[in-house]
Amino acid sequence: MKDGKFLTMAFESSCDETAVAVVADGREVLSNVISSQIDIFKNYGGVVPEIAARHHLENINEVMERALQEAEVTLDDIDLIGVTHGPGLIGALLIGVATAKAVSFAADIPIVGVHHIMGHISANFIQYPALKPPFTALIVSGGHTNIADMESYTRCNVIGSTRDDAVGEAYDKVARVLGLGYPGGSKIDRLAKEGDPDAIHFKRVLLEKDSYDFSFSGLKTAVLNYVNTQNQAGREINKADVAASFQQAVIDVIAEKSVSAAKEMGYGKMALAGGVASNSKLRDTLTDLCKKNGIELYIPEPVLCTDNAAMIGCAAYYKYKEGNVCGLDMEAYANLPIQEQQIL
Repeated sequence: MKDGKFLTMAFESSCDETAVAVVADGREVLSNVISSQIDIFKNYGGVVPEIAARHHLENINEVMERALQEAEVTLDDIDLIGVTHGPGLIGALLIGVATAKAVSFAADIPIVGVHHIMGHISANFIQYPALKPPFTALIVSGGHTNIADMESYTRCNVIGSTRDDAVGEAYDKVARVLGLGYPGGSKIDRLAKEGDPDAIHFKRVLLEKDSYDFSFSGLKTAVLNYVNTQNQAGREINKADVAASFQQAVIDVIAEKSVSAAKEMGYGKMALAGGVASNSKLRDTLTDLCKKNGIELYIPEPVLCTDNAAMIGCAAYYKYKEGNVCGLDMEAYANLPIQEQQIL
């Protein structure tokens, strides 16, 4: 506690960002330090789990010290430790969980495990101090594509999920096919602005009527087949047109399903979350569509869309306020269903 504010120090290490933050009263970010490994994995075309874990181990103490310094606090001021304990790369998660438990034990501070997706959704509480549940949430990232009913600060009911590739994964794979490199999402977003989204028709996969699930593997394969066909025929490929057409097909499906779900739930509010929430085309499309349908749209700033620890601190705060505290036997889970985390 400092200046009458409840302070949470949070750790996030589910993939390739080593992040530590200090958050006051769940919503005020005092520091949010992120050490990214993107430059390392550009050479590999994607994240290598063992290398990611090694860099987390090397970086996490320094990142924690920087977070405390930037917040101008010490461990004596911290009231709660929050940490992502799933889902994610197990080796990466273990570094964050082990560090958080060590600090919890050494400084005698209670600890709370946070589901990574609940963290992403909670980024909206930081961006919009007046936002309260319930609302519809659209989570789009490298590993997740979900539509959820955010019933309360700690309870989330998933009503739609991807059946194969997550949207960010599809972006990365298409970027690789086009020779754009890693990470693919931002590269395709930028290139698509130079192309014609109607140049190539890629099928919109909506699945069964009234389903809020997603499927992007067929679209990914369609792009691959198109590129291969053009190459075999010796025809020049307009990469900007391919990127724009692919992205339009993705966003048409995401926008239609998420807005339909928001209308059905009737809250009049929808929050966007996850790394792909930084996509400019998605943000613009949803802004226009939500406005037409009388839905208030909440979108965090880009730094809160990517993996960060401030969002974990916010989610941990609300779990703690409801009496949820973990023991030092807390584990990391590579695959943690969001429904299960609500009782952990």
